[in-house]
Amino acid sequence: MKKFLSIFLVAILAISLAACGSNNSSGENTNSNSDSATGGEQITPEKIVMGFVPSQESDTIADTVAPLADRLGEELGIEVEGRVMTDYTALIEAMGSNEVHVGFIPAFGYVLANEQYGAEVILKSIRYGSGTYKAQYIVRADSGIESLADLEGKIWAYPDAASTSGFLFPASQLMDEFDIASAQDLQTTFFSDTVQSGAHDTAAIAVYEGDADVATTFEDVRTGLEEEYPDIMEKTKVIGYTEEIPNDTISVTKELDDELVQKIKDTFLSFNEDEDMIKIMNEVYSWDEISEATDEEYKVVKETYEKFKDSISF
Repeated sequence: MKKFLSIFLVAILAISLAACGSNNSSGENTNSNSDSATGGEQITPEKIVMGFVPSQESDTIADTVAPLADRLGEELGIEVEGRVMTDYTALIEAMGSNEVHVGFIPAFGYVLANEQYGAEVILKSIRYGSGTYKAQYIVRADSGIESLADLEGKIWAYPDAASTSGFLFPASQLMDEFDIASAQDLQTTFFSDTVQSGAHDTAAIAVYEGDADVATTFEDVRTGLEEEYPDIMEKTKVIGYTEEIPNDTISVTKELDDELVQKIKDTFLSFNEDEDMIKIMNEVYSWDEISEATDEEYKVVKETYEKFKDSISF
């Protein structure tokens, strides 16, 4: 079992420390040119690396995204590699050091990457016709837990400390609703313990199997678990939701050449007309469509993070 506050602080500290390192620690050869707007240099890598973190446990994601990377490479005329990262913190750090150039990251992960490294959002997912979604609170149906207030003293399973729906928005909502002053108080005076499960589906499974009392996940993670756990809808229930959250992003490192970024953006948007490519996006992250995105759309996440960050007791 891992404590809520420790996981969050480790994630933020790791990202902060990585910000002090080299912007190209991978040792790859690049072509560079002066960026007159920022005074820095822009790069065109010999190989573009796309970073993924499974939102659900998967041993085959690397094979699944390989055709997507190959097709992107064909369109760009540059080799593209799909790389599976251990978690969102690792992906953000890799983008900060230019070991990963294009990241599939959730809204909170984007905010962290933007704050620490100047990463830029270029695209977002569309699911069921919407560019937003909600987080949910899952408990066992026989637990006697009927409301968020009943979660006091219980064990909370969440996917990842950098997960928007699994971590940031539920924590912020609970702190607001129950006038909890700090993240440490949320841990010690509200929840009895927390566990970082590594993925949304494993958080839900922890509740199903009785290893945690509540899991926070995207809505509704359980549908992807029904084949393996046919009675999960009967054995668990949802007791609440957060406010709307902007969908996850495709973001790029700030050093990538502007023309290359535009080509990447245009190529991904062209996949909306390619049934095979959208099928891959759906298999990996349940994306139905790819849409343009701007930093302004993630203002609500930044505001939530700032409020949450200020409440942490160091």
